[in-house]
Amino acid sequence: MKTANGWKDFEVIATGDGEKLERWGKYYLLRPDPQVIWHARGDLSKFDKLDGHYLRSSSGGGSWKFLNSIPEQWQISWKGLKFIIKPMGFKHTGLFPEQAVNWEDMTNLISEAKRPIKVLNLFAYTGGASVVCAKAGAGVTHVDASKGMVERAKENAHLNNITNIRYIVDDCQKFIERELRRGNFYDAIIMDPPSYGRGTNGQMWKLEDNLFDFVSLTKKVLSDKPLFVLISSYTTGLQASVLKNILTLVFGEGNIDADEIGLPTDEKIVLPCGARGIKIWK
Repeated sequence: MKTANGWKDFEVIATGDGEKLERWGKYYLLRPDPQVIWHARGDLSKFDKLDGHYLRSSSGGGSWKFLNSIPEQWQISWKGLKFIIKPMGFKHTGLFPEQAVNWEDMTNLISEAKRPIKVLNLFAYTGGASVVCAKAGAGVTHVDASKGMVERAKENAHLNNITNIRYIVDDCQKFIERELRRGNFYDAIIMDPPSYGRGTNGQMWKLEDNLFDFVSLTKKVLSDKPLFVLISSYTTGLQASVLKNILTLVFGEGNIDADEIGLPTDEKIVLPCGARGIKIWK
């Protein structure tokens, strides 16, 4: 288990009964988490500082219930970088703190490369990884099919005075196919593909059916001097060893790390938050 231990503006306070209680800066939120199948030590909804509670609907989806007046959005920081936090639909806040495990590795790899690095960030969401890689000195191409998420990514970059990111609103597979025709190549590729989704033209994506072929396609846009390929997954039940096998079969054996990623909690347990696999070239 790789654990994101470097946070000061974020913490998991307690977990149980399908929920997690978190502090985001000075605000406290209670959200569902499918991994939390154990009982809480107490009623988390009665926490005296609770500001917002995401409640699931019996008909699907859900909504936020705010118990105190809080801003529409606010900022938290990680090692000098700033990120916007905004409670949104589907329980999200616009940031996945456990990804700091990957941010650490990417920062070190880019900084230690001692050469210009081009990074392609696919399914890039609100751009945490894009900001981190750009701050480390890489030129970043940020691709996501959601225009709204790309706009949020631009806000995160602006907060940090970062300008070396190119933003693309597009279906990731179609973008790679066009980059191949254009002869554009990248030294590092990051991807955080969804379990299910639809592209800009309505094409279906299902991770179990499409991930291997997609990773194989990305190999074609790697430069002749690659640095790393990193895959993150939040698909329930997908083990890290699956990502390791895909990376091995597509890119060859050697220097592949795959593991669960998680967050420490004040209960002295680690909350599992998905899996990651990374192939590194030295």
